[in-house]
Amino acid sequence: MARILYLSYDGLTDPLGPSQVLAYLKGLAALGHQISLITFEKPERPATDRLAMTSECAAAGIDWHPLAYTKRPPVLSTLKDLTAMHRTADRLVRERGYDIVHCRSAIPALVGARLKRRRGLRFIFDMRGFWADERVEGGLWDLGKPLYRAMFGWFKKQESRLLRTADVVVVLTEAARDILRGNGSVPATVPIAVIPCCADLGAFPPITDQARADARAGLGIAGEATVPAYLGSIGTWYMLGEMLDCFAVLRTRDPDAVMLFVTRDDPAPILAAAAARGIPAEALRIRPASRAEVPQLLAAADFGLFFIRPTYSKQASSPVKLGELFAMNLPVLANGGVGDMDRILAQSGAGVAVERFDPAAYGAALDALAALRPDPARWRATLVKWFDLDRGIAAYDGIYRALAPATERNSDTSRGA
Repeated sequence: MARILYLSYDGLTDPLGPSQVLAYLKGLAALGHQISLITFEKPERPATDRLAMTSECAAAGIDWHPLAYTKRPPVLSTLKDLTAMHRTADRLVRERGYDIVHCRSAIPALVGARLKRRRGLRFIFDMRGFWADERVEGGLWDLGKPLYRAMFGWFKKQESRLLRTADVVVVLTEAARDILRGNGSVPATVPIAVIPCCADLGAFPPITDQARADARAGLGIAGEATVPAYLGSIGTWYMLGEMLDCFAVLRTRDPDAVMLFVTRDDPAPILAAAAARGIPAEALRIRPASRAEVPQLLAAADFGLFFIRPTYSKQASSPVKLGELFAMNLPVLANGGVGDMDRILAQSGAGVAVERFDPAAYGAALDALAALRPDPARWRATLVKWFDLDRGIAAYDGIYRALAPATERNSDTSRGA
């Protein structure tokens, strides 16, 4: 088995930390890989979250080294964090030795490439997305300002270097792989693995009639009302206004319709955006939830609703919520032009992609959604193919085994691994 140093600029106490970092690593540790983990934790996260993650890592045999994330001043704070990650990583390599450095996203990959060059580790660039392009398209870097224009140019050069330096590149979507192969960013000798954002399917069981009735009763929703649900943070990329516009069209058809937001975000911006569209607060349910509470609330829904800005960088994105909604047998109303969304919806028959962001297109999409007929076998097959956590763990396990030293692979073979 392999000795892994895993680097993440995201924290385990971030919303996606448990499902998109720790869940994979626990599975890989259970397969025998020795894993040390460096993350950056936000100071505002509850202390109870840190304690819970500490306990889970210890139980799984994962050696966790949380560092303090700094936010300000811009740019300098990132450089400070990068320096802290490099010092910690280099110390761990000297003290313990590793076979592979697995870097989640571009910032940690800068450290990983250096460890490959100086310490001889194999280097996995788990790209996640087109990071620098996301910063620009998300409005975080204004290319009209010389500093951000220079940063964008520098990071794009670094991204190119990382893609050429990596022993394996991991992306979230087939669309991203096709872009990288098509423009020659990744040498033909470097494998590109596609591993979408997977879901623990067992944690999101299909909705039963009783679960739906209980969830609606708890939320004060009439049993016959149509209920679309949005899951997760609103953030930079999700099109809150357009989602509410679509919901407004739904309310012309079903005045009793209620939109459920399962989110830890501040409700005020959601309520304000709804009010601007003439949607009363009583037509909304906005609830924060622990991970265990999420499926209990989603049981009230008839379908999932989310729109993501269809930009260049979002072709590399794999929305976690899509797999979680599918696991509960909830059809989805979304938009194309994002990751592999179009092909997933087409393969599954479990959702509809809105063609435009206007009332006529919303009405047509709602009609198409209403006309869908459940096909559990087809839905399940697509769900497992794209989003099964065990398949994701197996894919990473295969990469680790392929990169492990020959002595380790031979030892695994002799043990019947």
